[in-house]
Amino acid sequence: MLRIGLIRHGKTDWNGLGKIQGQTDIPLNSEGIRQAQALAYRLLHEPMKWDAVVSSNLSRAVETARIVADTLGIPLLPGDARLRERFYGEIEGTTEPERQAKWGPNWKRCDCGQENDASVRERSLAFVEEAAAAVPARNLLVVTHGSLLAQLLQAMCADLTDKPIHNLSFSIMEREGAAWTPLLHNCTLHLEQLQQS
Repeated sequence: MLRIGLIRHGKTDWNGLGKIQGQTDIPLNSEGIRQAQALAYRLLHEPMKWDAVVSSNLSRAVETARIVADTLGIPLLPGDARLRERFYGEIEGTTEPERQAKWGPNWKRCDCGQENDASVRERSLAFVEEAAAAVPARNLLVVTHGSLLAQLLQAMCADLTDKPIHNLSFSIMEREGAAWTPLLHNCTLHLEQLQQS
């Protein structure tokens, strides 16, 4: 049985400004580092144990993964480009008001060079299938990005909604045979505890 823990990277300055990051390489900010530490602490004290962590090769995901790996004392595997965020073309680096001003209220329908859903699903599922074939009985943490996670989770289990995936949210998918079952979805309990402290 394979379990994959899916993590969205911690907060960046562009998250705070409402800018679409896509494949632009933006590092974690201090809040994002604290968020990653909070999740790592949570994972350290939960009964489920993890064997390794892998991330996209963008710095915000690598930094998040490194904090988790160091805290749990597990291997940090090399970053994988298939786990990168969706490429957003001309939209990368813009805020909602900037998008509205440049492309109008229906900017999401514009062809601005962004990667389509099918491409995002194909490359993220290729990574998951390769991981499942390589070591079918392990618990693997995967640190990646919001839009990719939304597509991947729906591809793995059609019952999951396409609601936004929160920064440093945690989801767990379990595979037995060919079927994936969600054990946890878009959970941010560790962030709520961080805000209370």
